[in-house]
Amino acid sequence: MRSRYSAFALDKLDYLLATWHASRRPAALAPNEAGMKWLGLEVKRHLRQDENHATVEFVARSKQGGRAQRLHETSRFVREDGAWFYVDGDIA
Repeated sequence: MRSRYSAFALDKLDYLLATWHASRRPAALAPNEAGMKWLGLEVKRHLRQDENHATVEFVARSKQGGRAQRLHETSRFVREDGAWFYVDGDIA
C-alpha cells in the first residue's frame, strides 16, 4: 500500500499499472492534475484473510488549488507468485 501511495505521489504510472491485478487493471492512468500535492498516508488497518488475500484500510490526504482532500478506502489485495497486487477498493 505504501509503495502505491508513493507511486501516486510521484506520478509513477508504470509502477501503479504493474501492481494492479490484471483482472481489474485499467488500460491507462492519467497523471496527477497540475498543482496536486499529496500530503500523507495513514494506514488505519491491515487484515490478512489468508496467505494470498489481504485488505488495507487507509486515508490518503492531498491538496489541490488550496482545497484539502482525503481519500478513505478499504483496498483488496491478492498475492500471486509472491507479489501483491491491488484488486479494488471501497471508498468510505
